[in-house]
Amino acid sequence: MSSLEAGRPELNRFEPVRIGIVSVSDRASTGVYEDKGLPALKDWLTRALHNPIEFDARLIPDEQAGISAALIELVNAGCSLVLTTGGTGPALRDVTPEATLAVSHKEMPGFGEQMRQISLKFVPTAILSRQCAVIREQSLILNFPGQPKAIQETLEGLRNEAGESVMPGIFAAVPYCIDLIGGPYLETRAEVCKAFRPKSAIRPIA
Repeated sequence: MSSLEAGRPELNRFEPVRIGIVSVSDRASTGVYEDKGLPALKDWLTRALHNPIEFDARLIPDEQAGISAALIELVNAGCSLVLTTGGTGPALRDVTPEATLAVSHKEMPGFGEQMRQISLKFVPTAILSRQCAVIREQSLILNFPGQPKAIQETLEGLRNEAGESVMPGIFAAVPYCIDLIGGPYLETRAEVCKAFRPKSAIRPIA
């Protein structure tokens, strides 16, 4: 548990979770520019979840074998959830989806479909995005776009001027998916993202 989490005793009521976050970028991994994907993922997840989080972060180049190896390592290390950012477009060096599918035991196409629907509200080039989601063993692996704004939009969904949800983000379905594959019980902060579970799957928080 981090020092920040230790100062928030309410977190002790919730099951801890280990989350892998991977930023895929040739230039950021070699120091040409500052990576913004890992901070964006870490910031949003910290705000969205009540659970104490242990992050396992990787910044790696656009190499398919290396991406696949990193994903396998994170799953083997006990990450119930692994999020990648970058490398999901049609460019020759964009191979994150291929690397993700190569380690898949089950594909979860609905996540990528919803991400593109959200992004299409902003840019027509969202149809060029190839984000995918898979399950490997008892871990859910999700690809995200590279820009922090797009990461937040696809995770959190869209709201109107009154702050009401008009299109759910993909994270609303993540906690129940992790329930179903035997992972920890994730509890979200409703003001950021309200998780959906059938009534029979909701646990009372002690």
